[in-house]
Amino acid sequence: MTSSLPVLADADVRHVQQRTLITLMGSQTLGGIGVASGIAVAAIVAADVSGRDALSGLANTTQVLGGALFTVPIAAMMGRWGRRSGLTTAYLIGAVGAVLAITATTLGEFWLLLLGTTLFGASTTANSQARYAATDLSAPERRGRQLSWVVWATTIGSVLGPNMIGPGKAVAGLLGLPPLAGAWVFSAVGFVLAALILHFALRPDPLLLSRQLAGAEEDATLPRGHVGHGLGIIWRTPAALWGTAALTVGHVVMVSVMVMTPLHMVHGDAAIELIGLVISLHILGMYGLSPVAGQLTDRWGAPKVVLLGVGLLVLACYLSGISQDGHSSTLTAGLIVLGLGWSCTMVAGSGTVAGAVPVGQRASVQGAADLVMGLSAATGGGLAGVVMDFWSYGALCVVAAIAALALGAFTVTRLQVVSLKR
Repeated sequence: MTSSLPVLADADVRHVQQRTLITLMGSQTLGGIGVASGIAVAAIVAADVSGRDALSGLANTTQVLGGALFTVPIAAMMGRWGRRSGLTTAYLIGAVGAVLAITATTLGEFWLLLLGTTLFGASTTANSQARYAATDLSAPERRGRQLSWVVWATTIGSVLGPNMIGPGKAVAGLLGLPPLAGAWVFSAVGFVLAALILHFALRPDPLLLSRQLAGAEEDATLPRGHVGHGLGIIWRTPAALWGTAALTVGHVVMVSVMVMTPLHMVHGDAAIELIGLVISLHILGMYGLSPVAGQLTDRWGAPKVVLLGVGLLVLACYLSGISQDGHSSTLTAGLIVLGLGWSCTMVAGSGTVAGAVPVGQRASVQGAADLVMGLSAATGGGLAGVVMDFWSYGALCVVAAIAALALGAFTVTRLQVVSLKR
């Protein structure tokens, strides 16, 4: 602790951390409504506006791509001015994207839809980077749990989001918009409210305070928040490299299967409300038990939790891959298990990345890790539509399962050369 903060005792830090967690959980709830509402209708709207099923995955793919690309400037903002400025800005950009998506749906302009979903992706940057903000002031032995509680908070909004399709139709009718555009109205409102909460309540800024407490002034010459610098650190740091691989592969598998599930269900004439329910259950699997994943990470160590996640992802791909078009209990179970597997790899991988480097390097390393994750998932989501169009949903699930198994093999090799418990 630096002499500039002589009165900030451990109890004071714990109090700030508790307030930080509550603020982040509130913004995650509202942001989760916005993200999930848009995701639930994106592939269907894209297929309708473009007139081609093969292009349906591009709406969610550009959203994931936007989330990855916006990580670069948002990480730079956080590196210089703290978490509050970066997270608030990201949500406001996402709100602009939601408005453009509404406009594109109304006008039937595919290029405008993709522009809107790309900007919409900034909201997922905020949603994702918030989990790291939960670790800035946390004790190492509680890092997994506190990170997972912020991830868990997304459950409320994310489960509600896809089920807003029905109410969204009513809102769209009142506003004179196409029925599915109503979901993006909820997105825009959720993002603005999340930004307001962060702007006014995330004080003091956890990242800036953690630097003061760690005496990180000696790192002032480093390019804080510079993603290129972060990539170099990840490559040279075994724990950060493995953590990045874990959260990246888990995310790619989840996104690739999830974004094509609504279309798989539409091909079997499933009702739009039923599609929303299945996606809600999937998101419940993603976030609902994340505190359990956090507890296990702190108790077992990250590699074991990632291996558990790999097993769940492979099982999910099997259950989803054998399901028929439309709705089925097998598909529903597969999507829930897919979310559980993602939760294990995301919480364990993120906790490892957060603790692998000094506080002065966190913004750049965390931004770089999420950039790799986002770009990889965007590629996977784009290829998912092609695989499904030329082959089948089942073939897509086979490819995703192979990727999960590759992560399992890499994790086993890492166990031999580095300890990744914290």
